[in-house]
Amino acid sequence: MSPHAPWHTDAFPEWRDEPPWVMEDMMAAEPGLVPGIDAQGGAADDVAVAVRDAREAGRPVVVVGCGTSEHAAHGVAVQLQEALAGAGVPGPAVEARQAFEAFLDPRPGGVCIAISHEGATRATLAALRAAREAGASTALVTAVPTEDGRALADRILVTPLADRSWCHTVGYLSPLLAGAAIAAAIGGDRFDVRAVERHLDGGLATRRQAAETALRLWGVDRMITAGSGADHVAARELALKVAEAVRLPTAAYETETLLHGHLVPANERTGLVLLVTDSRRRDARAARGRQALGAARALGMRAAAIVTPDVDATLGPELTPAGRLVVGEAPELPATLSSLAATAIALQELTLALVGRAGVNPDLIGREEEPIREAAARAEARFGPEDEWTERPGAQPSGA
Repeated sequence: MSPHAPWHTDAFPEWRDEPPWVMEDMMAAEPGLVPGIDAQGGAADDVAVAVRDAREAGRPVVVVGCGTSEHAAHGVAVQLQEALAGAGVPGPAVEARQAFEAFLDPRPGGVCIAISHEGATRATLAALRAAREAGASTALVTAVPTEDGRALADRILVTPLADRSWCHTVGYLSPLLAGAAIAAAIGGDRFDVRAVERHLDGGLATRRQAAETALRLWGVDRMITAGSGADHVAARELALKVAEAVRLPTAAYETETLLHGHLVPANERTGLVLLVTDSRRRDARAARGRQALGAARALGMRAAAIVTPDVDATLGPELTPAGRLVVGEAPELPATLSSLAATAIALQELTLALVGRAGVNPDLIGREEEPIREAAARAEARFGPEDEWTERPGAQPSGA
């Protein structure tokens, strides 16, 4: 298809006919995000103070987003919860919410932290507005501090690089790192730039394993991803990446939820990727993961895993016929950050390898096809006369 098609305006990602895709450029830039996040230390400190104050007052701390940003919101929430517990700050658990639901039913008072990579997602801006009207202090983590975002957020943490592919990779990792900076400030520490950079660089070693696993998974009719704790955050993001970039139907589950009915329709045409990297109560998570893989084997599923070396050593080769991605650990980092950073790179590498098998361009997430463009336009239209959201410019995808 010509890059000069009338629909391919400047609002769309750059058109490329072949690899390297823009998504790959973004992935290559990810280790370099860390110094830019660290440079936002003052903003991270301000958000950390607001979070601590709300928690100590027994007020809600809520993190919201849509799409990839919603998954990142869950990743930020688990990091903040870990930091608050480690600092001995009592109070209600940090809550991650889908932005539309947070708009419909805002929590009263406290703090609402919004994740919106391009700073223009209507549901997320509406959630910020609703939170402020409910008496909450507001914050925004974004790469593009738009006028609307600045008007609705009391505090803004600007991430250093805007994702130029709609199959967001930087758009997932950046807010996770921003959450790590806020979490470090809650505990009175500084963001460990060198340790995070080393950890991200180490994740690039999964590329060969990702290629082998993609080869064995390719040909399934649908995919399932699953994880527990911080790994459920990554499982959700992997499911979205495979669905939008590879065009393969994919669903994500908590490991335990998967084992309560969702395997009934699974067979040899179903792929599974199980993640076990969260070091908190890892023995229990790994044991349940082995049972899940055993169930998958009984059904003839093509199962793969993303695991740490110690978990890898406990899994017989028969449990993962589609292969494994073994990711490193960073014991000098908080447990949730170590897990989320490692799996971010691994899940992106696996997605990219599957994209290669599918022979598709991941950057437009299907918008080169007219039915998908039409579906997106319908999804992004106003939904009723009481819709208070502003019109979105251009053709940016939901969940930005």
